[in-house]
Amino acid sequence: MRTFASCLKFMNRGLYILLTCILLVSCSDFQKTLKSEDVSEKYKMATELYEAEKWNKSFRLLEQILPKYRGKPQAEKLTFIHAMCLYNMKEYYRSSYHFDKFISVYPQSEKMKEAGFLAAKGYYYNSPVYSKEQKETVEAIEKMQLFVNAHPDTQYLDEANSIIKELDFKLEKKAFEIAKQYDLIRDYKASIKSFNNFLFDFPGATLRKEAMFYRFDAAYNLAVNSVNYLKEERLKEAIDYYESFKKAYADSEFVGDATVMKEKLEQELNTINTKS
Repeated sequence: MRTFASCLKFMNRGLYILLTCILLVSCSDFQKTLKSEDVSEKYKMATELYEAEKWNKSFRLLEQILPKYRGKPQAEKLTFIHAMCLYNMKEYYRSSYHFDKFISVYPQSEKMKEAGFLAAKGYYYNSPVYSKEQKETVEAIEKMQLFVNAHPDTQYLDEANSIIKELDFKLEKKAFEIAKQYDLIRDYKASIKSFNNFLFDFPGATLRKEAMFYRFDAAYNLAVNSVNYLKEERLKEAIDYYESFKKAYADSEFVGDATVMKEKLEQELNTINTKS
């Protein structure tokens, strides 16, 4: 007599064989349809595979039949799901291209807004980490902003604005780190200039507080290490940067250190004035 365990093992083995057979038949049907000249059968299987989220297989069939349906009622649906397959396959450059093409061909489609959002979102996914060249990030912001401007009442508005904010911060972070790097390698003049540019380019920056402190830090180091004939002017400039920082962020965690540094600047300035 078989034990329960052996019966269960037998049933699992049977289920495995059944699923394998179904899979083989399914693969066989796909290959047969792929090689077939029956366009309507390919249309049927392509849409079924799309609904089953078999993006790659659906895409392969769609590639074959799209030209056959050009100008026909089915073309709009096929063009959209063709782009959707690419999007779900994470082929973002290509999907954005095809979504844009869909919008140009079917500007009155009920899928037009969705296509526009996903086209812009494809550019977002191609945006690299902040430390790399940010050409794609700038392009993604432009595409998403154009979408928001064109469709201010869209259901995708909150997500679109969130994406723009995230991408803006990436540009901000890159500019901030470049300026900070100058400070770390003790190129204080370049650091001050970079932080000034940063504060001008990103007036509402998340990192504005840090930028103003590190700008003062760079100015401090430049002043205290200056040659005599430049020292007075640079000490005064550094104190001005301190005052700007203190006025904006009086409760900042950096204020204690900044105040100690400012006091040293004033001592050195008093020494110069005493000698004059």
